[in-house]
Amino acid sequence: MIQLIDSHIHFWEPTQLTYAWLNDVPAINHAYLPSDLPTQGDGWRMDKLVFVQADCLPAQGLQEAQWVTQLAQDDARIQGIVAVAPLEQTDYAQHLEQLQALPLVKGVRRLIQSEGAGFCTQPAFVRAVQALPRYGYSFDICVVHHQLGDVLELVAQCPQVAFVLDHLGKPPIREGEIERWKGDINLLARFENVACKFSGMVTEADWEGWNMAHLQPFVDVMLDAFGPERILFGGDFPLHELAFLNYHGWVNTALTLLEGLSEHELHAIFYANAQQFYRLNA
Repeated sequence: MIQLIDSHIHFWEPTQLTYAWLNDVPAINHAYLPSDLPTQGDGWRMDKLVFVQADCLPAQGLQEAQWVTQLAQDDARIQGIVAVAPLEQTDYAQHLEQLQALPLVKGVRRLIQSEGAGFCTQPAFVRAVQALPRYGYSFDICVVHHQLGDVLELVAQCPQVAFVLDHLGKPPIREGEIERWKGDINLLARFENVACKFSGMVTEADWEGWNMAHLQPFVDVMLDAFGPERILFGGDFPLHELAFLNYHGWVNTALTLLEGLSEHELHAIFYANAQQFYRLNA
């Protein structure tokens, strides 16, 4: 039985908060709550999870973290929160101070994937990221593969910050173009303060036509670059449903893609690394 900490879970309730982006994906434009997420499956059991901000309206970011804190009272699996933080704004520190009242908040994320070139390398943004250790927070990097050059510049200026790259940096799996992404991943992995989430792959592939052979080369690059000791399993629930895959299916897919790893290495990826990175209770 594999013990599992899922490092990347989303919940939302559109009647509580506003998620404008859901209008473009009607298949998942409804509530997803902890009761919708399986606790166990064939050979695995989810002991803990980390909620990652789900891109509600920016003004509602603090409310989202408070809402998930309330959810955790009824579902003990919720052990950590990655909250949104407007790090590009001059009053970012006030927001971080407010998050300090919520002990489950372990890190923050400001989505970069939809921003233009140079967004995360602005001096003000870099200074805000550099301040995160003062609050005890890590930073989740959510970018598309062509933005990894900017990520390298950001990370180089923040040696004291614990970073984790969401979804392998959203590689071009659909296009099958691996070389540029591979080069950037290898450079990023040289920074020892950067980890990588093994998550979000199927939504970067052809939703209707993906198979293991499309994913495996990218998994192999991730393993070679970061090693099992700096990879965190993530379900990206419920986004995987866009690729016609349920949660059980993604866990089984992940286990298949990691065949050949030792029991110790699998435990690191599926449990221990997330426990350590997000400083979860034992």
